[in-house]
Formats: sequence, C-alpha cells, structure tokens
Amino acid sequence: MNQRIGYARVSTDDQNLDLQRDALRTSGVQSIYEEMASGKAAGRPELNHCLKALRAGDILVVWRLDRLGRSLPDLVRIVAELEDRGIGFESITERIETASAAGKLVFHVFAALAEFERNLIRERTQAGLNAARARGRAGGRKPKLDARQIKEIKRLMADPSIPVTQIAERYKVSRTTIYKVASRSAVLAIEPPPVENREKSYRQGLERDHAQTRTRN
Repeated sequence: MNQRIGYARVSTDDQNLDLQRDALRTSGVQSIYEEMASGKAAGRPELNHCLKALRAGDILVVWRLDRLGRSLPDLVRIVAELEDRGIGFESITERIETASAAGKLVFHVFAALAEFERNLIRERTQAGLNAARARGRAGGRKPKLDARQIKEIKRLMADPSIPVTQIAERYKVSRTTIYKVASRSAVLAIEPPPVENREKSYRQGLERDHAQTRTRN
C-alpha cells in the first residue's frame, strides 16, 4: 500500500515543530520523520532514514520547500532522485506536487534556475581570476606569508635553539607551513636541550679543562 510520509525540520529561528506537524497530519501523512537540527548542521540523519524508508508509489510531504533542501540545487537534486525511484513529492505551503503535470513543470523550471545559478557562479569566479591575472597576480587564496616573513622565518629556523612552535605562533601559521617555507627537516631538534643535559655538558667541559691544566703542569 502506498504511503504519504512526512518530513519536518526545525529552523535556526524556530525550534518548534508543532506547526509543521499539524499541517502534515492534516494532509494525511501516515508517519513523520522529525529533524531536530537546522540545515546548517553537518548532517540530516532523519532525512536519510526517511529517504531510505520511501518506496515506489509513496509520496514525500513537507510543510514548505525550504524544509527539505538547504538550497535550490540541493532541493532539485533530492526531488530528482525521488522521481527516478518512482516516488512523488508534495509541498503543502507552495501547493506543489510532482504527481501532476503542473507540479513537474514547476520543478523543471526549478532545475533550470539551479543550473543557471551554477553557471553564474562559475562565470563570476572565472571573471575574477581573469581580472586578477590582468592586474599581474595569480588568482586564488592570498598567501599566508609574504616574502619578508619567509626570509625572517628562514633566519630563525637556522637557530636550532628556537622552537618551531614558537616561530609558528609568532607568524600565526601551522608548524607544517613553517617547515615548508623554510625547507627544514622535521627530524631536526626543535627544542633546546634539557636542563640536565646542559649541566652534564658543563661538567664534562670543566673536567676537560682540569685535565688540560694538569697536563701542562
């Protein structure tokens, strides 16, 4: 038997699902998957469970389009995957349902808009890179360190008594970045010798001095 399955998700501004629950139940859904994390969260486990539970002939119902997709491309992708599996989609607020010809037409328009948005972003990015090259600099992320800082780091790294961690903190970069710009092997000593080793070396030096003095006498 085909089912109408609801999906509800809280928003950043509204953490209460009562409005969505009432609307979904009124529309005749048999069960509701409830996401208690906003779309900005890393994952949507309840949506994944919902999509896995749907079978061909079922209908996924949401209160509003933005409850399903984080963005227009995301929404179009999910609905297209449902259509490929023979699953319908319905949004109560916008009165869209893909089982009808009108609903399918709306989503074809959405898909075209999503593609237009992707192309527009791509063109703007390329235009920015071309403009940067025309001004004589490479595009992309700004370097973390300038030439003067790299020169200073190489000078500091030449002194094994200065910890790499201290240099990294000074220039607000990672230790890996320091090693890359200075071309210094990570196996080199990066910390001053322990106190006990310095004392041992000091005693050995005194003993050598005394031995040399006795030899001369």
